[in-house]
Order: sequence, then C-alpha cells, then structure tokens
Amino acid sequence: MARLSLRDHGLIAAAVLVALVLPPWLLRDTRSSEAAVPADRPLAAPATPPPLRAAFARTLFAPPTADALPGDAPVLLGVVGRLGRDAVAMVRGAEGTRTLSPGDSVDGWQLRSLAIDAAYFTRGGQTARVPMPGSDDQR
Repeated sequence: MARLSLRDHGLIAAAVLVALVLPPWLLRDTRSSEAAVPADRPLAAPATPPPLRAAFARTLFAPPTADALPGDAPVLLGVVGRLGRDAVAMVRGAEGTRTLSPGDSVDGWQLRSLAIDAAYFTRGGQTARVPMPGSDDQR
C-alpha cells in the first residue's frame, strides 16, 4: 500500500473539516435575532364570512359558445387518411362532393387543417370549425 504524503494528509484533513463545518453552516437560522417576532395570537375566523350566495348562483361551467356555422360553409362528410400526413376531407359544396387537402379551397373557403372529428376552414378573416356528421359537437 502506498504511503500518503504530507500534502495528501492536508487535503484529507481539509475535506473532513469542510464536511463537518458546511452542513451546520447551511442549516443555520438566517433570520436576524433583532427582527420583531410577531406576537402569537390565537387564530380566529374572519368577522364576517364572505357571502356564499354568489358562489352558488353562478354556473359551474361556461355556457357553450353559440357560433353557428355560416350558411355557405362546406359540409364535412368525412376525414380519410392519416392526420398530419396524407389526410383529406370529403366535403359537399355548392358544386357537389369532392376531396380537399389542407390548403385547397371550395366555394371560397380554404381548408386550413383537419382534426379527427372536424375540419377548419377560413375565408378572409372568418374561421369556421365544421364538425363531422354524427359527432356530439355539432353546432
């Protein structure tokens, strides 16, 4: 076994000293002893409790938005393919039924994106979410 040099003994002693001094120093109370200690008072309820009638009167959930589809919006018949890759929407417009990829247009409406149960169309600044027939989300 190799003998330790004086330098190695010094390093070990310094490491032991740091290991003994550092934890208590880190766990010390940093609050100043001169700071005013608040008087211990018993906890009490507020003088007047807030009225609960207002909480019970409001609705639990927000009402559904009543944004009806524009009358000339295309009718979504279905979504075919893999979303994000090769999905197309089957829509019925004024000129009949056709398939659209995102970016294609029908009756002035541009197909922006597809979801599993809806298609999102835009025309100018107007946006329409067209749900799939038979979905619970039809508006």
